[in-house]
Amino acid sequence: MPELVDPIFITAHTATSALGRGLADHLEALRESRSGLRENDFTRETLSCAIGRVAGLESLPLPAQYARHECRNNRLAWLGIAADDFLDRARAAIARHGAERVALLVATSTSSIGATEEAYARQSDGRFPDDLRRPEVHTPHSLGLFLEHVLGTRGPCLTTATACSSSAKIFALAERMMRLGLVDAAILAGVDSLCGSVLFGFNSLELVAPEPCRPFDVRRRGISIGEAAGFALLERNAADRSPALIGWGESSDAHHMSTPHPQGLGARLALEGALARAGLAAADVDYINLHGTATPRNDEVEAGVVAAAFDARTRASSTKGWTGHTLGAAGILESVVCLLAMEHGVIPGTLNCEEPDPVCGPQIALRNETADVRIALSNSFGFGGSNCTLAFARGGQS
Repeated sequence: MPELVDPIFITAHTATSALGRGLADHLEALRESRSGLRENDFTRETLSCAIGRVAGLESLPLPAQYARHECRNNRLAWLGIAADDFLDRARAAIARHGAERVALLVATSTSSIGATEEAYARQSDGRFPDDLRRPEVHTPHSLGLFLEHVLGTRGPCLTTATACSSSAKIFALAERMMRLGLVDAAILAGVDSLCGSVLFGFNSLELVAPEPCRPFDVRRRGISIGEAAGFALLERNAADRSPALIGWGESSDAHHMSTPHPQGLGARLALEGALARAGLAAADVDYINLHGTATPRNDEVEAGVVAAAFDARTRASSTKGWTGHTLGAAGILESVVCLLAMEHGVIPGTLNCEEPDPVCGPQIALRNETADVRIALSNSFGFGGSNCTLAFARGGQS
């Protein structure tokens, strides 16, 4: 069994998504049960579906000093990192620890592929147009290069791209690097933006619902794709009552490229690993933010794992009906939701779920609830069976 890990404190965090920019916007939307999903107005070609689009990105170019990094994904990162004073707090941590002792760990599933799509669409005589002849935006590490420029870190700068578990896994990576003494702090960033490859790619797999997604509902027909930017600052020590990462579990069941293991093997191993490293029993968990994509197989398998492992007191919900599935940013966005639930005692319901699948246990919260949330888990499961569960404790609980 995995060994216990020491808590790592989350001394700053923020998120930008279809629900708004920063923690206050997200909390307000959660309390009002207000979804950010809207009719698809992103693609030129007709694709009838709902999307979770961040408003205003088209009119917010990067500052001139970052022009070589210009693309939608980096615009979203720039918009997100300034919310809740995160950029200033991250720079203060870099000054406190030293630029070489702070890791920059980024996560994305598509990076700046939208810019590459545009470059190919506008190519002439086999050459990209002059304004897109910038190697920095045609690489999976585009986000890391941009944020390293913005922050001035000189420690490890790594990109994790494991599909929908990407920005959950960077929490685990940060804990390992800090435990091994490689760094004293880590800045985490999970950013994924809308692009044609994702929208039409998932639609070609018949995984995109024509209406806003219905996680765990018997009538669910697939995902709604969203975009988001989430950030977190992790440090060994905290002077205030900061929440903490207290455990993580990872697995790779490699059952199928796009279908989870039928008995939920990978999900169970990730869950068990997180509980073991945190020194928790299932009964200690107050809330679980589920992966809950609204695809037939994911929800069936995940609901079965939760129903078997937890008693009725534990509450669980998917927030994909609020934000859409933000792919590589989902792990960190939904971790922020867990932190909001612990701080404010609000458990978000599972929007658009009216008739739960019979495999669901009593843990599934259909409507918002008020509860004392001390311990929360977040599940993130990626294509190819790349799974991660994170365990968080409320400030003062770790």
